[in-house]
Amino acid sequence: MTDLAPVRRALLSVSDKTGLVDLAKALAGHGVELLSTGGSAQALRDAGLDVKDVAEVTGFPEMMDGRVKTLHPAVHGGLLARRDLDAHIAAMDEHQIGPIDLLVVNLYPFEETVAKGADFDTCIENIDIGGPAMIRSAAKNHAFVTVVTDVEDYAAVLADLDANKGQTTLGLRQRLAQTAYARTAAYDTAVSTWMAGATKIETPRRRSFTGTFKQVMRYGENSHQSASFYADGTGRPGVATAMQHQGKELSYNNINDTDAAFELVAEFGPADGPAVAIIKHANPCGVARGATLAEAYTKAFDCDRTSAFGGIVALNQVLDEDTAKAITEIFTEVVIAPGASDAAKAVFAAKKNLRLLTTDGLPDVKTPLTTYRQVAGGVLVQDKDTGYVSLNDLKVVTKIAPTDAQMADLLFAWKVAKHVKSNAIVYVKDLATVGVGAGQMSRVDSALIAAKKAERMAEVMNLPEPLTKGSAVASDAFFPFADGLMEAAAAGATCVIQPGGSMRDDEVIAAADDAGIAMVFTGMRHFRH
Repeated sequence: MTDLAPVRRALLSVSDKTGLVDLAKALAGHGVELLSTGGSAQALRDAGLDVKDVAEVTGFPEMMDGRVKTLHPAVHGGLLARRDLDAHIAAMDEHQIGPIDLLVVNLYPFEETVAKGADFDTCIENIDIGGPAMIRSAAKNHAFVTVVTDVEDYAAVLADLDANKGQTTLGLRQRLAQTAYARTAAYDTAVSTWMAGATKIETPRRRSFTGTFKQVMRYGENSHQSASFYADGTGRPGVATAMQHQGKELSYNNINDTDAAFELVAEFGPADGPAVAIIKHANPCGVARGATLAEAYTKAFDCDRTSAFGGIVALNQVLDEDTAKAITEIFTEVVIAPGASDAAKAVFAAKKNLRLLTTDGLPDVKTPLTTYRQVAGGVLVQDKDTGYVSLNDLKVVTKIAPTDAQMADLLFAWKVAKHVKSNAIVYVKDLATVGVGAGQMSRVDSALIAAKKAERMAEVMNLPEPLTKGSAVASDAFFPFADGLMEAAAAGATCVIQPGGSMRDDEVIAAADDAGIAMVFTGMRHFRH
């Protein structure tokens, strides 16, 4: 395989014309003949460049509203012909096919068309056929042909041509070929995923996944694991789309925890007022609403001050100076918010290692999404948990009904429990978590751990009793026995929210009545593994 391949003839056909004219001018400076199509050709002519239409090469005009223009042997023969095989050269000579040494193509904006909510027929018309076909041909023949599918690669190609007197190196061509196949794979993934949804195919026989590289991680969950980060292209506000204002590079665990924090705090929209979530190892160690962000942060911090050290803080509103000052009183890894005031940024500037991310918005927790988890030999696919219950969805099952204030705490606890690893128990008082038990094999143990944390915080804060006294408690799944409920009652909980649905519901309800506890059923669980 030849290391250097000359570029004498290039075909440029792009929907995104960013940098096109500058690229073409540089190519012309190397004596490269330019071929192009439609709007790309016109843009180059308007810039004063000499361009030959592909229609002149194929002998056929563009037809069928542009559906057919490059699907022709004069194009694909020029891309696929091996320059080191006499038979290929003879075929080119016989059929008057000129070699194409450089292909620059970016595809019809299908993903953008879908994102804008276009109708079915419009989306279909934005499925590119000729572009992917040419890209695949050029990438296959990368021993001789340079293929470019990303505007970001224009500079690298021109630098290679400049350094090698109008030739490209094999290493560059190989890298660009891999990028090209990844691009067509991502494009086909977008089309097939959209079509499955548009035609209501719930379980496609074949499914593909894709992502766009963002960064290499220093390591994965542990230092002996390599890792990298890819964006999924949905544009959902969060860690993948955020702007980092300061601090060192995010780690694998930082990204995972920051995502968990921001998705949790997004459960509280503008109507809920200021809300703050503090996350450690993907579990909340404090969540609260308040009259101000600073108050919400303090209430969240007071749930578990020990675990909050080195945690991730997520806010549902623009970070202000007072809240920034409160956050910097302890070591914090990452802060993520829809925005940050200049005064808040100035406070954080003194903490060089603290990462500040802003997102210009909150993710919509009710937007349907698909999640994926790899297992040995396969991938589990499911809808994201967008389950939501309102006051009207709750069913009072005990003799005592919750008060309005208790209902507010119950619904708050339910939103938090959705984001706690199962088995999850969450105690809440005055719209703030006061005890969180996460990830235990027994629901009883989760209730006990959460209560013990509250007892420890009472000692730290010199409180006469733990804040679980008079609290509301949420269980992410039903109580299989009354024992877990009784532990919550012993901790001082006076009302409970749980899915219901156990074969022993009657026993649990009777236990709640005996303890004088109000209980409501949601009819929905929130397992999080």
